[in-house]
Amino acid sequence: MAAVRQHTPATSRRDAGGIKTASHGVASFYTEGEKTASGEKFNTLEMTAAHPTLPFGTKLRVTNLASGRSVTVRVNDRGPYVQGRIVDVSYSAADALGMVGKGVAKVKLDVVQ
Repeated sequence: MAAVRQHTPATSRRDAGGIKTASHGVASFYTEGEKTASGEKFNTLEMTAAHPTLPFGTKLRVTNLASGRSVTVRVNDRGPYVQGRIVDVSYSAADALGMVGKGVAKVKLDVVQ
């Protein structure tokens, strides 16, 4: 049985472009739910995400480390609730990142706003 690796947030820093790096880890996506933790109606077609601690409304650039694809999402929910994952993105965001087939992807999160 393989050891489960815990997520350790990267040290926050500002790079040359002024973007704060939030974290590296595993992302997943979700497609069901009626309401988000922010009170909004969940819409899988919007570019949104669930993050455990960032304030609602935070804009994140999520970059798939394998493909280099990235999207900007807005945090409007809490999660993920699976150990070792750092963000859940909507289906539309997952599709744009190219991670729908696998269901998960190693990503980098950058807070952009």
